[in-house]
Amino acid sequence: MDSVASEQRQTLHSTADNGLKIVVVGGFGVGKTTLVRSVSEIRPLNTEETMTQAGESVDDTGGVAAKTATTVAFDFGRISLDARNVLYLFGAPGQERFWFLWDRLFSGTLGAVVLVDTRRLADSWYAVDRLEHHGTPFVVACNDFGGPAHSPAQIREALDLADEVPLVFCDARSRESGKQVLISLVEHLQTILTSDPQPIPEPTP
Repeated sequence: MDSVASEQRQTLHSTADNGLKIVVVGGFGVGKTTLVRSVSEIRPLNTEETMTQAGESVDDTGGVAAKTATTVAFDFGRISLDARNVLYLFGAPGQERFWFLWDRLFSGTLGAVVLVDTRRLADSWYAVDRLEHHGTPFVVACNDFGGPAHSPAQIREALDLADEVPLVFCDARSRESGKQVLISLVEHLQTILTSDPQPIPEPTP
């Protein structure tokens, strides 16, 4: 998102009374904070802290050696859909030591985005597993890091994705690209509701 767009901040409408929640999950350093930041209409709340040498023995920095900061709780952003409906975005921390936070973040969510770095597909296995365990609808979004190209079939096989789970490609730095990821999730939710008119169950604790 460019600097002009980043300065366009919106005040929450006084008639907004329906909050909707989406969670962005994925491995360490896949771009979750960047995605929330790029699509949020407000200056996002984030809990990024500078990475230190002490954390090298705890966090696996393979493939993300240039990373200098990391989320230690969650990221939070907001998008006003209309005068009444507001979408709240929560970005989950990717390090294994913070995975215990994920189950609480999943509570009450409509669905999730699993952000993936195709150079490190194994880092996304846990996110897919936990969402499937909770029965939370999700889409998989492959963030463009300029690595080797993989076909959708190869990515699906590596992540063992069900055929009905949407797989999209994105650039988390781009507001428009990030919006398309969220739209793909909403369309997926609509497809689920159309095929099965029962309400989407709230994820199990």
